[in-house]
Amino acid sequence: MTELRPRATEVIPVSNSDRFRKQAIAADLEEPVEEARNLAEKLGLEPYPVNYWIVDYDEMNELIAYGGFQSRYPHWRWGMQYDRQQKQGRYTGSKAFEIVNNDNPSHAFLQESNAVADQKAVITHVEAHADFFAKNEWFGLFTAGRAEEDEVDAAAMLERHARAIDEYMSDSDIDRAEVEKWIDHALTLEDNIDQHRVFQRRLELDGEPIELDEDLNEKLDELGLSDEVKGEVFDDEWLEKVTAEDGPANFPENPEKDVLAFVREYGKRFDEEAGKAAEMEEWQRDVLDMMRAEAYYFAAQKMTKVMNEGWAAYWESAMMSGEAFAGDDEFLNYADHMAKVLASPGLNPYSLGLQLWQYIENTTNRREVLEHLLRVEGISWRNLTEVVDFDDVLERLEPPAEIDTITPESVGELADAVDAGDVPEEWVDAEALEAALEGEIDVATYPWKVLTYEGLARRHYSLVERQHRGFLPRVNQNELERIGRYLFDDARYESVEEALEQVDFAAGWDRMFDVRESHNDVTFLDEFLTQEFIRQNDYFTYEYSRATGQHHVASTDAEDVKKKLLLQFTNFGKPTIAVYDGNYNNANELLLGHEYNGVMLDVGQATEVLKRIFELWGRPVNLLTIVKEVDDHDVEVAKRRNREPEPVEVGKWIRYDGDEITIEDVPWEEVEHLAAEDVDYDTKPDDWLA
Repeated sequence: MTELRPRATEVIPVSNSDRFRKQAIAADLEEPVEEARNLAEKLGLEPYPVNYWIVDYDEMNELIAYGGFQSRYPHWRWGMQYDRQQKQGRYTGSKAFEIVNNDNPSHAFLQESNAVADQKAVITHVEAHADFFAKNEWFGLFTAGRAEEDEVDAAAMLERHARAIDEYMSDSDIDRAEVEKWIDHALTLEDNIDQHRVFQRRLELDGEPIELDEDLNEKLDELGLSDEVKGEVFDDEWLEKVTAEDGPANFPENPEKDVLAFVREYGKRFDEEAGKAAEMEEWQRDVLDMMRAEAYYFAAQKMTKVMNEGWAAYWESAMMSGEAFAGDDEFLNYADHMAKVLASPGLNPYSLGLQLWQYIENTTNRREVLEHLLRVEGISWRNLTEVVDFDDVLERLEPPAEIDTITPESVGELADAVDAGDVPEEWVDAEALEAALEGEIDVATYPWKVLTYEGLARRHYSLVERQHRGFLPRVNQNELERIGRYLFDDARYESVEEALEQVDFAAGWDRMFDVRESHNDVTFLDEFLTQEFIRQNDYFTYEYSRATGQHHVASTDAEDVKKKLLLQFTNFGKPTIAVYDGNYNNANELLLGHEYNGVMLDVGQATEVLKRIFELWGRPVNLLTIVKEVDDHDVEVAKRRNREPEPVEVGKWIRYDGDEITIEDVPWEEVEHLAAEDVDYDTKPDDWLA
């Protein structure tokens, strides 16, 4: 691959394969890439610089398998993901249009077989992603501890990891299979980190774990005592007394959610020949360090999937459709492209995210208009819907013709309207307007160049768009009362017309930019998934009925839908596990706790994970959890009565000692601390970002 110095935007062939064809494609895309960046910045986005690479079908599949990067450590998982991607394209017809990574500069990969409309859609989509990477504070948690916070340089980090692991695998003193198996063990914990914490290389905890087992056994062995004598003299009561004198009974003092860091700091490897724990080799701790760093790097992307994809879909639509970045001969292809993206089955982050961003924009704009209407003499929250003509309001909110339609023929009229004061000066880029009048700007292709951010917000005001025209009059009385009762009476208007002249038409976009900075998917859904949104977009919950053996609609209530969705995003949709004791039973056993929020663990999978963790800890591993159990008799009775059986929540203790799995019921008081009082989404760190 040819190395080139990155610019703000650059289009580069990724390999020598069919290089001349790729260079031709790159040359054709130089103008769309440059103008997409210009338009994105006009719209208020502040993206990282982006390098665009032209790749073929196989190269795209390789990049997708590697998580968007050109080099990753050697491991079987990449081949599996590549094979799956190939089969999806071959048998399901799914197509990968692009992939972009979080880096500074960002790198985006365009498939050479894409139509021009697809390429433009991808480019506008990528510019919005690059803005989200640069501005969302959750992505900053990975770089916050560095001297230069803006430098992500993830590609270089992953390249270093790839080289280091390849060197370990090539080392004649290290078994290659052992390295790959060690990576497998580490990957079982890649989602068991504390994603709300600023990334630090080392885990800092108060105190140190007590090392009684190995140290004590070595001393007793030196005495030459028999096992019988040891058992009679150094019994459990004596061990508990020693523990109480030497330090705390458990370590850490508070549950530690970064399980991967904990086993890296305090774990050992299990030496099969010696039959006991031994210190990890240097390469083993190094691999754990690398796997943990990569887990923290990718955490922000997992935490913001709905927000990020919805954000990119919103601004892609605004540019491609709203500003006609897709030409007349490309628009049908683009519409087909967007329809495929938004119509994919299951929980679609593009569709859900786009709908929520539009809802935020519309609710903000609606509140802005209503606050001004409620300041009109004679209008209050009690009578607004009776005395205000919403059709008239919407007509007045339509953008002026001079900025709604900008052509080479009408650009002079726009200049006259600015001079006459009919179009506010802050809506128009005076320098660009002058250039357009001189014929130096192609206004027919790029009309947005003569407008400012405020002018574009006015031109694309959401409440008057065809699909949203019913949003303003749909306000309910409770919302009006909530606005009216807490409205500062700092301005009064003589008429509706006067009030609407003072509306901030950029309020919706400004609010979106604020939300984009501080939220993650869980807080995003928690705040904006309202009953109005759920009713408007027909969201509901469904569940499996033991009585009928079928799935059925369970609820359309906002709280139920919200809980169901949030549980899919909490901790990346994976169980939240924390270290509760690194000295369990005073024997350096590891005790993990499953923070139960109503969704129980798959016990079979949990036991397999414990076997992996045992290899990283070197000593027995324990897990406390809560499961739901239903008696077979209760199921039969429920079926006859056409109702659901009531499950009973039971505490479970699972232990793996290197040879056997033990599963036992435990008293409720031993697991009660693991159960959330309601539904604990684990959404916020101690010091919340917002």
